[in-house]
Formats: sequence, structure tokens, C-alpha cells
Amino acid sequence: MAGTVLTNTGLDAFLDGTPELRDPSSVRAADAVLALLALRGADRRSGLPEPSVELVRRLLVEDAPAFVFATPEELAAYPAVLVALTERVREAGRLNGKRQARIVAAIEDIVPDFERAMTDPANYTWQRWYASLLRADGADPGDPAAVRAWLAGHDGVRPPDGLNRADLMNRSDFADMLLADALTGAYVREAEKPSPAGPLLTDADVAHGVAKLGGQLVDRWTAEGLSGALAGPYAHLAPGPEAFPHLVLADTLLDEHLNYYGDSTIPLPPPPMEAHEPQRSVEAGADLLAAAVEEMKGEEGGLFDGEAAHLLYALYQRGSCAESVARRAAEFEDWPVDPRLEDAPVLVPATAPEEYRVPPADELARLVGSPVTDEDRSRLEPAARAMADTVDRLARTGMVFRTGDAFGLTPWGVEVLHYLLRVRWVAAPDAKEAAAWDAPTVIAAAEGWSASAATRVLAEWLHAHGDTVEAWSALIDALGTVNAGTFEAAYTRALFGFLDPAAAPVEALREALDDPVMGAYACGVLRARGEPADEARVPLSARAVLILDRVHRRPAAGRAILDSAAEGWPGGVDALVGEMAAADPYRAERTLGELGIALPGTRARLGIGTRRTSERARRRGRRGRRAR
Repeated sequence: MAGTVLTNTGLDAFLDGTPELRDPSSVRAADAVLALLALRGADRRSGLPEPSVELVRRLLVEDAPAFVFATPEELAAYPAVLVALTERVREAGRLNGKRQARIVAAIEDIVPDFERAMTDPANYTWQRWYASLLRADGADPGDPAAVRAWLAGHDGVRPPDGLNRADLMNRSDFADMLLADALTGAYVREAEKPSPAGPLLTDADVAHGVAKLGGQLVDRWTAEGLSGALAGPYAHLAPGPEAFPHLVLADTLLDEHLNYYGDSTIPLPPPPMEAHEPQRSVEAGADLLAAAVEEMKGEEGGLFDGEAAHLLYALYQRGSCAESVARRAAEFEDWPVDPRLEDAPVLVPATAPEEYRVPPADELARLVGSPVTDEDRSRLEPAARAMADTVDRLARTGMVFRTGDAFGLTPWGVEVLHYLLRVRWVAAPDAKEAAAWDAPTVIAAAEGWSASAATRVLAEWLHAHGDTVEAWSALIDALGTVNAGTFEAAYTRALFGFLDPAAAPVEALREALDDPVMGAYACGVLRARGEPADEARVPLSARAVLILDRVHRRPAAGRAILDSAAEGWPGGVDALVGEMAAADPYRAERTLGELGIALPGTRARLGIGTRRTSERARRRGRRGRRAR
């Protein structure tokens, strides 16, 4: 069937007219290009599928990297086939010179993206990965017997660097779905409106099954007989979803991330250690953890057992630092926990009794940031003990620990959570990846992290970049430019307070004096360190930003701070308020509004809303759903 399916694409006529493309790699490229263009609905009235800018881009950056394997030396054949195809179609009178030139220019522009997509390990499927391996071993991809012989001698699944088996399985499932959709769409489309060039697929073709058709086509573009072998006697080399029960937990963690951030590409803070357990399989650990979480969902589970997945995510989301059982229980019980302490790290004692004990009232008050009586402590005790029971059940997996009131992820737990998050494409960088970011990227990410995680990662980033003047200057500049003009701008520049002022090079601080946002902050650090600082260099906008932030941090003294600053401000309080509104209209509208100073039309103009859903509000929603 592989030799007879999807042959009515004009391949023979195309090859007859392009003798320069008759080598085996070009013939394979021509077969794939013409077939995929035809499947995606290219007009075939000329006898050949007619390319367009949209179809060319889809073929090169989406379809070919999903269904085709080519060595680096063979990649050039694909754009060459497309360029030659535009010429054949133009000769047939279906393209004018101007449109052909536009398509050829698009092909040339897309080539770098095509080459990156074709060589990116993240785009490998089982078929593309094994095609690369058997080619590297010298097996003939055009000989089904040679392909099966190579599979028979293969010693197991070896994912490419940076990937795991689940990544290959996920990508393979996605590619199968894409190709099945393309085949089904082509069959239906041509049944409704037959092409003058004849049918792409017959009823007899489709009778074999769309999945089998797709496998046969992929074999033509990777290695003959590979799909059938991996679906049959060598299925153990290409396991499907049933081999990965932990993906259910991975899906739940993805949902948690979306609940917090609304976007899987918003990164979590990298863990503080490079966790690795060479004697333990991360997949086996994920299966063990998933089974424990699933078991805890039973009707006989404890009060917080249904929150197990959320607890795991929250531990990782806070930078993998330890948490307090009592504080977490207090938040679930709607205690007034100081928002500044919700993600504060907890000291892990060296030893503690195995049986859980609620911390004394004074310790609870320190953890939650508000007064706590002995009576309050007694009311919290049932919930805290239930939370400790849930934590202890997770701790039996070896991926969570509890010592006294403190609990957190073990190194193995960090590694397993990192795997589970990334297997569902949640942005969960490790320390090496975060260190390689540029300054705007690390600042944009840190704005959404807890204070402790942001402080640690920014310090690690600076250290990785040598703590140089250049690194500090880039970071300070990013504090004022990332999220500029948005509601997040104030929270972004607040990251300046997470940096170690004593570690900042004087040269970087002096260079920042001219910064229109961070200049006054840099000037303040220089003066606090007893270093000379030319205050005349600091722009009025930067001074207004610093005053606005001070008013925001101390609302009770806000009016006094504003009036004091206005005494020496050119133009007085009105000019100062105007400078604040221009520098940060979002914070100015809220902060000055609380002082009774209105900025006319600001709210409607800005469309001011709320920041990301808080952890406590998100938990309340979960509890409400559970109660209902």
C-alpha cells in the first residue's frame, strides 16, 4: 500500500521536468513536499499542487518536522523542491512572475526556521528518532528488512539529550493526530469538490484505516516498514500513553499552573539545587507519586488529601523551599495570613518528634503575621493535624519530607516534579537554563515569583554572569523597561529591593543615575553607602517614581510624604502628581486615589483590573467547589 497511496500528486511529471532533483534524497523530499501540499488543500488543477506563502510556511515549520526525517545534508532538498515547484506551476500558467517571486522570497525567509525545526530534538517522534539512529548506524532506510533487523538489535529506548520517553510519545501522538486530520480533511474535501487532477485518496485507501494510511506515508518519509514494526513486534520500543500513568498527575499540575498564571509559558522559579538521583528512575518516581496522589482522592481520605497535587505544585512554585504545615492549614481555614509571609521560607529543624505538634501561639503569630491566642491555636489544631497527615502520606513516597512543622520536597521530589511539569510543557527551567537568560527575561520571570525565590534566582543570575558592572547595569535597566506602561511595572521595579545593595558595583549604580525609572533608587543606594552621587543627573521621572513607591508602601503617612516632597518640587504638588501619573499611571491612579487625589479619566483609559489571582483566593475557590 505504501507504493500506491497518495500517488496522484504529479510527482512523476515533476521529476521528469527537474532532472537536477533525481538523487534519492531529492526524490524523497519531492514526494513529501507534493503530498503534504496536496493534503493541505493546494490547488491541483495544473496537475501539481500549487504552493502559496501560507502553505509553504506550514509545510516547512509544522508538517515536515512532524512527519519527515532528513539528515542535515539532505535538508537543502526541501526548499530546492519548493522553488522548482513554483517554476513548474508558473510554466503551467497558474502563477504570474510577481506571485512566484513572493513565494520564493518566503521560502528563503523560512529556511532558517525550517532547519531549526527539523533539527530540534523537541520535534522528534518515535519514527523520526529511530530513523535518525538507524541512519547513523548505516542501516538502509529504504529496505524494510534492514529496518526490522536494526530494530531487532536495538537495545532499548534511548531518548535524545534533553528529552525523555514521554516527550517522544507526546510528540508522536500529536503528529499522528495531525496527519490523521490532514488525511480525513483531504478525503472529505475532495469528495465534496473533486479535483480535475483526480482523487488523492480512494474509498479503498480509506478502507484500510486513516491511522494505517498515515503510518505508511510516514514510512516513506522516514524509514520503510518502521511504523508497522513499532506498532507490532517492536511496540515496546515506542510505548504509548498507557505506559505513562503519571501523565494524569502531570495534567493536574498543568491545570494548577494555569490556575495560577493562565499561561503555561510563564516560568516557574528554578529549584535551588540541581537535584539528580542517578540510581532512581524519574519515570518510576513519577508513577509512584501519581499513584499516591490518586489513592488519596478516595472518599476515606483526610480533610486535605484531595489537595495533594496542589500542595506538590505549591511547594515547587514557591521555589522548592520549605513550608509550614500550620501556616498552610491556617490559609485553608481563612486565617488572616500576612500576604508578605504566604511564601516566606521556613527553617527546617535538625530533628523533631515524629508525631506532629502545632507550634506554640507565639510561633504561629510569627508565621502568619498576626496575633494568635492559645484559643486560636486550639481551633487550628484539627486542621493542622489533618494537613500533617496529608503531608506524611506524601512523604511515604520519598519525594516529600516533614520535620516538625516544616515540610517540603526532597531532592528526588524536586527532580520528579520538574519532570512532571515539563512533560506537559509547563515552563519549568533548571538553574542552568535560568542563568542563560538575558536580563529582561529573568526580570520578567522573577516579577511573578515569591520574594525568596526572586531574591535567590536574581543573585544566582548575577553570579553566573560574573557579578560584573555590565550584568548589574543590564539588570537595573530591565527593572525600568520590562512591563513599562503596564500594571506590572510597579511590581517589576520592586525587584530592586530583592538585590543586595552592598554587592552592586559603584560603577553600575552611577551609570544608572540617568535612568528615567531607576535613577533615584540607584542614587539612594550610593548615598546609603557613603559614595558620591551626582543627584542632578537623576531625571524628574525617576524621582517621582521613588516618591510614588514610598507613598504606596506607607499609605498612613502617604499625604505627609507627598506634601514634603512637593515643597521642593518644581511647580509644586500638581507638577509632582502629573509626573507620577506620566511615569506610572496605574500605581498613581490607585495610590493617589486613596489620598483623595483624582486623575480624571484614568480608570476608564487604563482599563484597570486586578493582578494575578492570589494564592489564598485560588484556594478559596477550590474549597468552595469541593464543598458544593
